[in-house]
Amino acid sequence: MNTFKTALTLLPLSLFLLSGCEEKEEPAHEVVRPVLSQIVSLQPVAGSSYAGTVQPKVQTALGFRVIGRLVARNVDTGDMVTRGEPLAALDPTAFELAIRSARADLASAEATLANATAAEERMRTLLKTDVATQATVESAEQSREAALAGLVRARTGLSKAEEQLSYTQIKSEYDGVVTSTGAEVGQVVSAGETIVTVARPDDRDAVVDVPDGSALLPVGTVFSVSLQINPEVKVNGKVREIAPAADAATRTRRVKIALENPPPSFRLGTTITATLADDAAEQIVVPQTAIIERDGKSYVWIVDQEKQTVSARDIGKGTELGRFVVVTSGLEPGMRIVTAGTHSLEEGQKVKFEDGARS
Repeated sequence: MNTFKTALTLLPLSLFLLSGCEEKEEPAHEVVRPVLSQIVSLQPVAGSSYAGTVQPKVQTALGFRVIGRLVARNVDTGDMVTRGEPLAALDPTAFELAIRSARADLASAEATLANATAAEERMRTLLKTDVATQATVESAEQSREAALAGLVRARTGLSKAEEQLSYTQIKSEYDGVVTSTGAEVGQVVSAGETIVTVARPDDRDAVVDVPDGSALLPVGTVFSVSLQINPEVKVNGKVREIAPAADAATRTRRVKIALENPPPSFRLGTTITATLADDAAEQIVVPQTAIIERDGKSYVWIVDQEKQTVSARDIGKGTELGRFVVVTSGLEPGMRIVTAGTHSLEEGQKVKFEDGARS
C-alpha cells in the first residue's frame, strides 16, 4: 500500500520533467558554410612558344599510273618546275607496241566493216530480182552490224593504248619546287609509287606540334612566327588547321599556321618559333582547387550572390598553368565561383563569403 502511494506521488514529478525536456528541444538550423571565392575575369596569360618548320600549304606526291622501268627523271630536290614540264618517264616500248597492235586491229575492223557493208548491198540488190531470200539479206545485215561493233571496239582499244602511253610520263600540275624524289633511273616502279613531290612555294605554313592540353585553340588564333636563326625576322600567322586527334606516342596535335606574306627568308624546311600573340592570350583562369572532376566531366560551384547559394556548372578545361587552369567554356567574366572547400558542398547549399574576396 505504501509503495502504491509513493508511485502516485512521484508520477506528477516525472511528467513535469518530461515536459521540461520537450520544451528544451529546438529545431535544427540550416548549415551555412563559409567558403573562399573569387570573381571570374579575363587575365593575361604569358604567350606560349612552340618550335616547328615552314612547310608548303599545297604539296603533291606524283607517281605513274602504270607499272614500268624508270628511264628518266629530269629533276632533283630543290629544282623549280613549271606547269606541264616533264618530270620523269617510263620505258614506253611495251605501250608503243600496244598502240601498233591496236592500230592494226582498227584497220582490220575497218576492212571487215567495208566488206560486210558491200555484201549487204549486194544481197539487197539480189533480193529485188528474187535471186536472194529475205533471210540472206537479214544475215548480211547482222554481219554488217557485228563489223560495226568490232570497229567501235577497235577504236576504243586504240584510244586506251594511247592513254596508257601517256601514263608513262609525269608532268607538273603547277609551278612549284621539287621537295623530294622517291626513285632512281633504272628502277622498276609500281603504279601509284611516289616518284617526285612538288610543292607550291608561294603558300606556306608554319607547322608546330602542340601538347594536347594546349591545342584547344580556335581556328584563326593569331601567332607571331620568327626564324630561329634570326628571331628579329617575324611575320604573323593564323591557325588554319588543328589535327582532330593527338599523336598516340607524343600526345601532341599538329597545328598548321597560315603565314601572312612571308619574306623569302621563310624558305621551306626552315625552323621557326611560333608564339601566341598578346591579343589571343587573355583567357579565364581559375585555381585548380576550384574544379571538381565527376563522371569524366569538370565542374565549378557558381555562387548566387543574392540567395547566397551554390550550383554546379559544367566547364571546359584548357591549358594547365601550374596551380591554375585555363577555362575554355562554361564561365563568363563577372561570375563568382568557390575556390576552396568545393568537395564538401551540395547543390543549393547556403554559403557565407566576403564581398569582393579573391583567392
